[in-house]
Amino acid sequence: MPRRTAAEALERFRRDGAWSRQVMNAVVKKHGLEGRDAALASRLFYGTLQNLALCDYYISCYARGKLEPKVRDILRLGVYQILFMDRIPVSAAVSESVKLTRSLGYDRAAGLVNAVLRRIGGERDDLPEVPGIGTAAYLSVKYSHPLWMTEELISLRGYDGAEAVLACDNEDAPVYIQTNTLKTTPKALAEALGAAPFEGVTGCLQLPGGDFTKTPEFLAGQFYVQDPAARMAVMAADPKPGMRVLDVCAAPGGKSFAAAVAMEDRGAVISRDISDSKLSLVMDGADRLSLHIIECSQRDARETEAGGYDLVIADLPCSGLGVIRKKPDIRYREKAELDRLPELQTELLEAVSRGVKPGGRLLYSTCTWRRRENEAVTEAFLKTHPGFEKSLERTFWPDIDGTDGFYICRMERKNEI
Repeated sequence: MPRRTAAEALERFRRDGAWSRQVMNAVVKKHGLEGRDAALASRLFYGTLQNLALCDYYISCYARGKLEPKVRDILRLGVYQILFMDRIPVSAAVSESVKLTRSLGYDRAAGLVNAVLRRIGGERDDLPEVPGIGTAAYLSVKYSHPLWMTEELISLRGYDGAEAVLACDNEDAPVYIQTNTLKTTPKALAEALGAAPFEGVTGCLQLPGGDFTKTPEFLAGQFYVQDPAARMAVMAADPKPGMRVLDVCAAPGGKSFAAAVAMEDRGAVISRDISDSKLSLVMDGADRLSLHIIECSQRDARETEAGGYDLVIADLPCSGLGVIRKKPDIRYREKAELDRLPELQTELLEAVSRGVKPGGRLLYSTCTWRRRENEAVTEAFLKTHPGFEKSLERTFWPDIDGTDGFYICRMERKNEI
């Protein structure tokens, strides 16, 4: 059943273009999978998505002619198991794929699936080389990223740097948490959870695995989930007790929580989001963490009122290319859609900047490494807003910093003369 569930999820993703997490959750629920079966189905689905182009390349080396879409999905799942799941014997990957083919009504393709996967399994240590080594096209296939994305990365980081980022995108994402220092200490929390400190960010811990939401420490509000880069963004903004802080596009709430903890739960953190359903995540998290200064309200960031805040945190909608290892389907979004984002980001940044009072700060951040969404946006903003000046700018990289890909730009509003 896990393999059938993964195959159905691949079909829905391919057919409907829905977000992978929504697809997976829906199919797992439909088939009633739990525990190890649900975990295996998820690993197969997300792992295949991460390596789709590479799986297709090897399939093309051994299968001739046009393949039914569902048969191709079955082959993709089989190739992924053979190449990336050492605990599954090749024989099991082949036989289970053949069974799945027949159970889905493709008896005539069972022989093809058997032959192709047996050959790939038999030649696993000597498979055909991906062509074009040293080129963007080679990296695009090897790491299953679109060519345009690979080319942009090479322009920013060079060939070796781009390959390092792409490799990180296909790794399992670590789970990082931040200590609620109003309730416990990082040392006590690390000992209770068996977690390891993240160097350079006090109170940031990496969890060893498992369902942390059932732990007494989580239920008692001793920590919240947040990547180190997002935490460092709030640290760079430097919220202080007694400040009035606005967090636009706040859901799911990590930056609001980080600000409230840094402010020792004194002052005000106004958390806003355009989505009521997403804002409920912020409210629930604030209640669990016992952060009383967080006030949630549904509002479009374009409606930001003038001049009332010491700090405005603007983590705006972006392409999300820095979190591909958490959301592998992001790599399959249309480039034309992503290229329209800077226009929206510029509009929103213009609007939320009105909320910064003289002498206050504005923090612009995204979870992407694209220059057109980062430096290009903030540079254009600063040129047209001489009342603001840049005081900090940084891009975080998964291969260098061990974090999500992330960009921050802190700007200060000058005191009015």
